[in-house]
Formats: sequence, structure tokens, C-alpha cells
Amino acid sequence: MQSTIGSIAQRNMIHGQKLAQWLPRTRPLLKVAMRPYATTTPTGTVTVHKSRWHTMKRIVQFGVVGGIAYSGYVLWDARHPPLQAPFDPEKKTIVILGSGWGSTSLLKSIDTDLYNVVVVSPRNYFLFTPLLPSCTVGTVDIRSIVEPTRFITRHKTREVKVFEAECTEIDPVNKTVTIADNSEIKGSVNTSTIPYDYLVIGVGATNQTFGIKGVQEHALFLKEVWDAQKIRTRLMDCIETAGFPEQAPEEIDRLLHMIVVGGGPTGVEYAAELHDFLVEDLTTWYPELAGKLKITLIEALPNVLPAFSKQLIDYTEASFKEQNITIHTKTMVKEVHDKDITIQQADGSLAKMPYGLLVWATGNTSRPVVRNLMSKFPATQKVGRGLVVDDWMRMEGSDDIYAIGDASASKYAPTAQVASQQGKYLARLFSQLALRDHLEQDIAAMTNEEEKQSKLRRLAKVRNVKPFHYSHQGSLAYIGSDKAIADLPWGSGNVASGGVATYVFWRSVYLSNLFSLRNRSLVATDWIKKNVLGRDISRE
Repeated sequence: MQSTIGSIAQRNMIHGQKLAQWLPRTRPLLKVAMRPYATTTPTGTVTVHKSRWHTMKRIVQFGVVGGIAYSGYVLWDARHPPLQAPFDPEKKTIVILGSGWGSTSLLKSIDTDLYNVVVVSPRNYFLFTPLLPSCTVGTVDIRSIVEPTRFITRHKTREVKVFEAECTEIDPVNKTVTIADNSEIKGSVNTSTIPYDYLVIGVGATNQTFGIKGVQEHALFLKEVWDAQKIRTRLMDCIETAGFPEQAPEEIDRLLHMIVVGGGPTGVEYAAELHDFLVEDLTTWYPELAGKLKITLIEALPNVLPAFSKQLIDYTEASFKEQNITIHTKTMVKEVHDKDITIQQADGSLAKMPYGLLVWATGNTSRPVVRNLMSKFPATQKVGRGLVVDDWMRMEGSDDIYAIGDASASKYAPTAQVASQQGKYLARLFSQLALRDHLEQDIAAMTNEEEKQSKLRRLAKVRNVKPFHYSHQGSLAYIGSDKAIADLPWGSGNVASGGVATYVFWRSVYLSNLFSLRNRSLVATDWIKKNVLGRDISRE
């Protein structure tokens, strides 16, 4: 047996030496990758060698198997939630209004062993809004960026009550909220009142129209699932109607003119997705119309993407110019009609601009329930865009009402990144408040003075709650043609990046920020499906 192994090893050594002579430049690699399988020492001892390539393969194999096993466990766990403890009447109740970034982040992080939790929202899901522009043209399916709220609440240790309803009234004196069933199917009870110990308002904001006549009636917004569905239907209607027999040339030009109002990330990304849809799909299936479709972006400020660095702004504007997307800066919309808009141009002159599709992505304003609550605190709530909060996210004028995300008016920009961090912060804050209450109860029942003093010192530390601090992780935006821009913090400054490599980074960041493995799998599949099969151009 030893002689057989030795002869094999000897033959392998000879072959390896010959090959090294033929390819001298590859000698360093050959020493690593083509070591003999076995060698025999002069004393007859056989030594078996494993190459580094063999070790690497083993590591990769174990990594793949481990990754598949972990993913399988995560999927199994998501489908099999554990038994939950019931509501505890002795614990305080936190009512969370909304299911957006801030509310969902709080819901995922909060310890339900410490509180009873109630969620009230007009929609029973979380929506990953950064990918909503992709849904308007079929790059990503809407269901792929939706995470049902109960997928989160059913995995908490204590039962969380979820009500698909709209909060219509907040009573800060009696500490109750009134909710109304907003679904099309009505039961025998359509309104109810819920008591709270702590109230978290994360209802977001509604679209800002600046009081411009005709916006609400004729423009389409891009904030909710149904907005994306309306835009897609209107877009395909414009294209199909433009292809109707004997359509007048000027009417074709109007129908195929798509206007986006608002040069922030939402407006820029929608214009970019629309361009990709035109180039990658409409050119193939509507060759007679594709060259006539026109995209215009209108922004009242001197440039688009004001939150980004000037380098990236210039890069975006140059990219849009290459893609034949027209940008009108320093331009304001004065009035909206069913087939055209009136704009005030940079020189102050007025002009009419016909359109087939008008998408309004200009900004936010507070919701009616927030404005109603603000009216009850006239001394402290004087900012129209949201509820004024202190550094602990507590509404000014109240000790038990908190506001996060777009519903609040803080020193931070109303972005999803800010809201998400605020939600996690509130979860930590409520845990600290629960510990404070527990210590106060223990101290009240103590008779031993030494133990009491020890508890009092600990209570003093617990009461010292640190304020919220926002950590900016950077800004990203897709600008079309498989290019994206990124403005990332680095040391004391920022790193600005744009191009195809940044687009890959943009995709990886969005995938990692999706709330579940289910969503990540669906979105990744949608991207692959789009590249292989193209987008669906059907109307519905």
C-alpha cells in the first residue's frame, strides 16, 4: 500500500516539475495549487498534503451549507410564531399610531414583556417607500416591498393588538384615542375608544400641495401603494391612447409628455425609473411611440437634490441631460388643469405646459389628526409641519405623548433614516422608564435604609435618560441607466460617489434594509426577473 502511494506521489512530483519548467511564470501558483497529494520520506513515512485550494473549497462549502441552513431556519421561524403571553392589566399600555418607518422600527425593538402594546394604522402593513418609484413601472412588484404588521407582532413575547383603523381624535386629558374603521366593509361597530398610558404618534404626513389650484384633482402622488398603482395605470393609458388610430400629432405629444414636480430623491428616482422603462421596454414594444415620449422634471429651487453635495448634483444633472430628461429649476407651478399646467419660469414669465401624466413629489404637511392635537396645545405647538418635540421625542406640553418621523417637527430632516432611528431610541427609552417605575415601587416598599439608599442611587442613574442623537448613515438616490449616487459620511467629511459601482452599492443597501428575509428574496427575484424577462407592460 505504501509503495503504491509512494509511486503515485513520485509520478505527481515529476509531472509537477515538468509543468513548472514549461510555465516558469506560474511557478508561485503551482507551488500552492499543485502540491503532491502524498510524499514518502527516506524512512518510508507517507505524508499526505492538502492544498490551499482544497481548504478554500471546504470553507466555501461549509459557508454555503451554513447559509442555507440559517436561511431555512429563519424562514421556518417566520412561518411558526411562538405562543404569546396575554395582555397584563397590571402593566402600562403603549398605543402606537401608524405603521411607517418610525412606528415599525419601534414595534420591532420594543420589549413587550414590559408593556401592553396596541397598534392603530389605516394600513395593516409596513411599506418600504424607497423602492416605491420602481413599482410604478414594474421593476419591482408592490407585494415585494410590503411587510404585514402581524408578521412582526406575532413574534413578540406578549400579544400585540393590531387595529386597521384611522385615529380621528386624541384626548390628552382622559388619555384616550378614538379610532374609526376606514375599510369598505363595515361591521356593526365602526368607532371605538382606546385608553393609553403612553402614546406614540407616527402617522407620517400627507402630500403638500401649497394650496395650488387643481393639484389635488389632477396630479398623482407617490407616497402609498395605491399611488403607485394609479401612476402605472395612468402611464399605460397615456401610451395606449397615443397609439389610437388617427390621433392628432399634438395630442400624441401631450399624452406622451410625463411631468414630475419635485426635484428631491422621490422625484428624481421616479424620473429615472420612467426613463429606464422607456429605453428598456417601450422602445421594443412601442417602437412607433418610444421616440416621442418626453420626461420633464420641475423644481422650484436652483437645483435638484438639495441635500446632496454639489458634485453629485452636477453629476445627476449631466446624467439626466444624456438621458434626454429635461430639468426646469427655479420654476414654480402656479395652477394645474386636466391637460396642462401653468408654470412661472426663472425669468418670471408664465407659460403653459401640456402633459399626459403629472406626478407630484414636492413635500409633506401634517395630517388632520396631528393638526387637531396641535390646536389643543396652542402655547407649545406653533410649527405647522408637525408636532414640536424635545430631545427625548416627547411632545412639548405633554409628559406621555411622543411623536416620531414625519409627524414630528424636530431639528432633523423628515427622512426614513431619521424615523427609523427615532423608533429604536423610543424602544430603549421605554425600557428605561419601565425600570424606573419598578425601582420606585421597590423603594416605596423598603424599610431597610441601607438597601433603600442603594436603590435610590441606582434610580438617579436610571432617571438620567440620554437624549436622542441622530447618526447620519449617508444619502442614496437612483438616477437611471444603472447608475446611482451616494453621499456618505467619512471621518469629518463626506465621500461622494456616482456611477455603476454605486448602483450596485445602492441595491445592496436597499436589500439589507428591507425588514425581512421574505422581502429581500422577493425584491432580488424581481430584479432578476426584470433583467431576464423584461417588465410587464400590461395596464393592470
